Amino acid sequence: MDKHDIVIVGGGLAGASLAVALAPLGYSICVVEAVAPRAAEQPSYDDRTLALSNGSCRILEAIGLWDSLGADATPIRQVIVSELHRPGRVVLDPAEVGLAAFGHVVEARRFGVGVMQAVQAAANIEFVCPVTVSGIETGGEMLTLGLESETGARDLGARLVVAADGADSFIREQMQIPTRSRDYGQTAVICNVTPERAHEGRAFECFTPSGPFAVLPHTGRRCGLVWSVESDDAERVLGLDDTEFLRQAQRRFGARLGRFVQVGERSAYPLRLVRARYDTADRLVVLGNAAHAIHPVGAQGFNLALRDAATLAEVLADGDRAREDPGSADLLRQYSEWRKPDQRGTIAWSDGLTRLFAHRSLLASGVRTAGLMAHALSPTLRRRLANRYMGYHGRIPRLALGEPLSP
Repeated sequence: MDKHDIVIVGGGLAGASLAVALAPLGYSICVVEAVAPRAAEQPSYDDRTLALSNGSCRILEAIGLWDSLGADATPIRQVIVSELHRPGRVVLDPAEVGLAAFGHVVEARRFGVGVMQAVQAAANIEFVCPVTVSGIETGGEMLTLGLESETGARDLGARLVVAADGADSFIREQMQIPTRSRDYGQTAVICNVTPERAHEGRAFECFTPSGPFAVLPHTGRRCGLVWSVESDDAERVLGLDDTEFLRQAQRRFGARLGRFVQVGERSAYPLRLVRARYDTADRLVVLGNAAHAIHPVGAQGFNLALRDAATLAEVLADGDRAREDPGSADLLRQYSEWRKPDQRGTIAWSDGLTRLFAHRSLLASGVRTAGLMAHALSPTLRRRLANRYMGYHGRIPRLALGEPLSP
């Protein structure tokens, strides 16, 4: 049986980023992934745009990934929040929080190329793909994973297993970790669009009864579009020809960037909240979407996962200097306690916003309008909202401050 210090199940955005963050610490690491990164069905590395907060960009810089991403990244120089057909608009300016940009937008596929190059370049990371996990056994000083591939079955031992295998995590299920879930009845239709006018680094988030309609600045004149529709309507929207799709998107967005003149390939993702009731078990950490798949409002999901990865890397770095077992109950308890405030706050914020803006009562409409107007008038409220968007709340890991970890 092959043995490693750390096995990461899931080589998508969160799992691969964690592997790169851990590589300098000298652990023997194995990343297990079921779907090849360049395969059409690999959801982590598709044409979606990722809105990375300032803190996430610092994490990527500290672990050496930003050099491969920065040239193709688009800075977010302003965020404009509104509600469809309602008064009130909030304009968030990074200068109010002492920054030149709130973060950057990168393409998920481009991110995938950069992170996989770093994984494959690290001498202490083994990348095993395509392979599926068939089972997991606990006990003693190691967890044992059963793996299956076209070449046969094998066992893999690890002092620590990280489940980064998505919202439908097999590892989480096998370890009998219960979840709480909520189906929002919404589906995100995602594509790239090109408007007549330059976006100038502006990101727009317009709340509607069927969910947010977001337009994110992208390379050149392109913008990333995230259009939340009622799930029963998703098939119809996906089936529209390009001209009609752009016309209906224009009705939602208005003429703030002129007319939409071109649209790229569309894809769709059902929106739901899935949260593990706890994120650690015997020699196990549940991370990223496996721990908390959340609504994309405010683009918090991957940023939250990166903070998970940065925190776990810091806890393991400190433990390694003290010669502690990476799967020790004490280290995992430290990680879980550190992450609870950020995870709870971010999940409550995204879930609360989604449900508030989906509520169709006149009272809820009045509350929303009053809230938008209050934020528009108050620099203090705008700064709080901007910090929430950027993930600057709770204890911040060193990597999010741009400080590399040392073994």
